[in-house]
Amino acid sequence: MACLLEAPLRISVLSEVTATSRHYVDRLFDPDPQKVLQGVIDMKNAVIGNNKQKANLIVLGAVPRLLYLLQQSSSNLELRTECAVVLGSLAMGTENNIKSLVDCHIIPALLQGLLCPDLTFIEACLRCLRTVFISPVTPVQLLYTDPTVIPHLMSLLSRSQRTQEYITQVFSHCCKTPEHQTVLYNHGAIQNIAPLLISPSYKVRMQALKCFSVLAYENTQVSMTLVNVLVDGEQLSQVFVRMMQRDRPIEMQLTAAKCLTYMCRAGAIRTDDNCIVLKTLPCLVRMCSKERLLEERVEGAETLAYLMEPDVELQRIASVTDHLVAMLADYFKYPSSVSAITDIKRLDHDLKHAHELRQAAFKLYASLGANDEDIRKKITETENMMDRIVSGLSESSIKVRLAAVRCLHSLSRSVQQLRTSFHDHAVWKPLMKLLQNAPG
Repeated sequence: MACLLEAPLRISVLSEVTATSRHYVDRLFDPDPQKVLQGVIDMKNAVIGNNKQKANLIVLGAVPRLLYLLQQSSSNLELRTECAVVLGSLAMGTENNIKSLVDCHIIPALLQGLLCPDLTFIEACLRCLRTVFISPVTPVQLLYTDPTVIPHLMSLLSRSQRTQEYITQVFSHCCKTPEHQTVLYNHGAIQNIAPLLISPSYKVRMQALKCFSVLAYENTQVSMTLVNVLVDGEQLSQVFVRMMQRDRPIEMQLTAAKCLTYMCRAGAIRTDDNCIVLKTLPCLVRMCSKERLLEERVEGAETLAYLMEPDVELQRIASVTDHLVAMLADYFKYPSSVSAITDIKRLDHDLKHAHELRQAAFKLYASLGANDEDIRKKITETENMMDRIVSGLSESSIKVRLAAVRCLHSLSRSVQQLRTSFHDHAVWKPLMKLLQNAPG
């Protein structure tokens, strides 16, 4: 009998939720502007932390109405600002929510809103834009469609710490190609963002730093310009060096190290410069220690591999820094059954992403052993190394398999290893299997 009651009960609860949501949407159409404002404020309070309510309101058509009210210059500014806040809250839901908002043309509406002189409204629009753009489902190209947008965003950087934080975060997430780098560079990104590195706000400093890391990546023009930039009378590279000090937050140390790595790889800083040998390389090695979070260890190892890939001297220095070769062996044992992780959510996350550690370790081993016979010997003699490569060649993750092949290719430059370790472990078997299964 209980089963018969459940379905109607569930339907009545659902219809009750939908009726409540419908009530919120209906109030947006009230002829009294004051009631509309109160309706938007009530809606804002109802959706905080409630993804079900957010989805219901989107399905019931709240978004087009909120966007209409936001764009009406005749609406009072408080109403327009509250609409931007609610839209930002809806954007903090699921990826489907974001897709719905983008399909309703939220981005052009918010960008248009930035032309309003009122700072509170501008900040609400920027906060919402930031939330939409940091989602992986939002096409970043939408930021570059209208050529007037980037220069206008640059002009808003001076308005407040909030505009600085949100705009730099949008830039760092939407700079994905050399063309994007060029657009931002040509509109004065370096001159406008450099002073933010000494902002009193940590969030602003951090987002500015992230901007420079994406601008400098594989970009000689940007990197050569950055070398000559002064921030409050200090060379930019020295600002980055200070940000790598051990007492700084890990995120800041790592991002500053990435900036210097990219500038070095682009030819703007010599590989034997003290800021690389004595600061950047040791900082990245520190990031590989097992005290760091999984994502920090992955990023640290991959950045270090990229830094020293073309330079044998850096490879030699890294190979004798903080027992790096042995430290990387821990990448394959994580998370272990005796792991110190007590946070179940963290453990669950790390179990799902442990393959990223193995991929990063293979990449770093490949880079370390690229040129020096003694380093290759050291790597090959690491505990269970050949077994790990054989396992890596058979993993389900294509990225791990590719990284294992890279590692094998690097170590195979040694005739001695080819004759001994490689022969003993029959690495040709999984290699042949990989070749047979490779797409034509």
